[in-house]
Amino acid sequence: MERWVLFAIISMLFAGLTSVIAKQGLTGITGELGLTVRTGFVSLFVFGFAALMVPRSELGTLTARNYLWLGLSGVTTTASWIFYYKALKVGEVSTVALIDKGSFIVAVLLAWLILGERITPRIAVGSALILTGLLVVARR
Repeated sequence: MERWVLFAIISMLFAGLTSVIAKQGLTGITGELGLTVRTGFVSLFVFGFAALMVPRSELGTLTARNYLWLGLSGVTTTASWIFYYKALKVGEVSTVALIDKGSFIVAVLLAWLILGERITPRIAVGSALILTGLLVVARR
């Protein structure tokens, strides 16, 4: 197995755990406050990780283009997290998490339109299956 696949699987496991833990943490508080507290912890952990793992010399390799695209990614992540926590506060974890993972389909389409990535039959079938699963779980 390639390392990036292992890293993606580990990410998937932590993301699933995150949703359940977050739902527990929202008991008795608003989604907005929960998101704020969580983001504070995330910031501390990421800066600590960077202090340990990113060589100082690498900071000089950042360009204006890196700042622009990573900054825009930060804006979209923030918007995603705001609405995810609003949904998680009142919705079921299984449904909210699945709808959120529908972002795979959005990512595939945008990667095709913007980055020129190919949509292979395997990706098309997988996307259709994700969409079908999303519709089945989200339907009441």
